[in-house]
Amino acid sequence: MTTNTINSASNHLKSIKQETSLANVLPFTEVLSTEVLIQSFSSLEYRERCYTPDLVLLAFLSQAINADKSCQAAVARVISHILSKGGQPPSANTAAYCKARARLPEETIKNLTKESGRALEREAPGQWLWRDRHVKLVDGSTVSMPDTEANQAMYPQTKSQKPGLGFPIARVVGVVSLATGAVLDFAIGRCSGKGTGEHALFREIISVVEKEDILLGDRYYPSYTLLSHLVESGVDGIFPMHAGRKADFRRGKRLGKGDHLIVWSKPQRREWMSQESYEKIPDAITLRETEITIERKGFRPKKRVLVTTFLDPEKVTQDDLASLYNERWLIETNLRAIKETMQMGVLGAKTPEMVRKEVWVHLLAYNLIRKIMAQAAHMYCRLPKHLSFKLAAQFISSFIHGRWLTEDCQEFLFFLKSIAYKKVGNRAGRSEPRAIKRRAKPFRKLRTPREQYKNGTANRLFLKLVPL
Repeated sequence: MTTNTINSASNHLKSIKQETSLANVLPFTEVLSTEVLIQSFSSLEYRERCYTPDLVLLAFLSQAINADKSCQAAVARVISHILSKGGQPPSANTAAYCKARARLPEETIKNLTKESGRALEREAPGQWLWRDRHVKLVDGSTVSMPDTEANQAMYPQTKSQKPGLGFPIARVVGVVSLATGAVLDFAIGRCSGKGTGEHALFREIISVVEKEDILLGDRYYPSYTLLSHLVESGVDGIFPMHAGRKADFRRGKRLGKGDHLIVWSKPQRREWMSQESYEKIPDAITLRETEITIERKGFRPKKRVLVTTFLDPEKVTQDDLASLYNERWLIETNLRAIKETMQMGVLGAKTPEMVRKEVWVHLLAYNLIRKIMAQAAHMYCRLPKHLSFKLAAQFISSFIHGRWLTEDCQEFLFFLKSIAYKKVGNRAGRSEPRAIKRRAKPFRKLRTPREQYKNGTANRLFLKLVPL
């Protein structure tokens, strides 16, 4: 078949099944089923090439979970796979792979990521839920990327950094399942300027929080607008009181010590909100403010006020609220797993389009690891939140390199048992200083653009300021 022939992915079921049998080299070929791949790429048209969309996606996933994230390493894995099948491998030049990767539709990767997380959430057994209700966690963070003109234009660096010295930075907000730890939806935006805060990004993905869900967040989230939306949508929320508000337990309807119902009145319209949207917000909502005590070994008890939509103190007590709110910390560890363990904190793409694809591929790989963890937890009667993500990632990487990661092999049960053996999450009273013992290398910090160092201007200036 000539390279100019146009093909639809849906017409190549057999070839895609062959190409997705990559468990010996590439990850998740059994977890990310052939049927899902075919459905995702069925609307695409592409030329008959070595780098088919499904093969490129799996190679892209291999970059996300491996320490060596270079395109050259991904091409090497593809060549190894094709040679193991007795096929004709492509050139070791990365140009063809990079072009094929750029052709992957961002929307397709995004939909695969969201569907993988929501499928896990739908299939979660009742014992993983909180009173048969789905609990979802929301939080924000930032990611950095290479200092290119395109990235700076879309995701500019902070104003505190001089031009040529900083790096573009993007703000991200994610909604994560408490039951499975999977990412349900994600928003990416600029880090500064109007309409770029966590609330603005969360509004883009708020539809993922459905009726009867429970939403947990930090003290940044309990705004009147969000809480009124949750009440109208039949969603319950638990948040620490915002620092701008003060709880006065002498007012409202007393429910117990440090526990009362209070009426919040609608504030003035914000600049970002249209008059029509503002008029749809109720003039007042009834909320519950309750004081909880956080006890840590070696420290004095600490008081914290929570604001919640759970109004009945008999159905949901103060202890229930305190216990459930403590689970909010899991989103911090989940984001750390994505940014540190999977190394998504510093991206490598040089254009905004590829930056977003790289983010979604990392999240897809994260969700697929979470799916394997859910399989292990279900089989060995554990909760997914009690399993170590880093341990799971290590075993997956080792089994891939050892050519064992396939659901058909006898070793798969031992693989799941190895992931489930270690229980984590019991961190009561844990306290670690925010300090490091290992010193950094004694290099000077770059305080002027690198070009000035190359032409010698900065070196002469440095010698004048700091004589030898």
